[in-house]
Amino acid sequence: VQLQASGGGLVQAGGSLRLSCAASGRTFSGYAVGWFRQAPGKEREFVAAIRWSGGGIFYADSVKGRFTISRDFAKGTVYLQMNSLKPEDTAVYYCASGRPIVSTIRAHESYDYWGQGTQVTVSS
Repeated sequence: VQLQASGGGLVQAGGSLRLSCAASGRTFSGYAVGWFRQAPGKEREFVAAIRWSGGGIFYADSVKGRFTISRDFAKGTVYLQMNSLKPEDTAVYYCASGRPIVSTIRAHESYDYWGQGTQVTVSS
């Protein structure tokens, strides 16, 4: 299974970006897909997650109200729409897939498959 994350870039504060995560080798059916980010010198942190089949959605408090995670069944793709971006959102963003239970869905250790990461840079 390979995950392909894309859509990163450079944007000014207040701007928007949409990240995409697609899987090859299998579908996301039965799995959760999470977005995590890692800034230089910091630990990887949870951003958002969605259960592909059940549709449960989870957000980190720091992005709630600004980011929206969604899925497209036809395209087999998960999106992360990021609005009102802030300089502190600057990081490498990774998508991941796994079968975490609800209590561990925010833990990166719960995910088995990871994409290569896409850089998001927000200038002030």
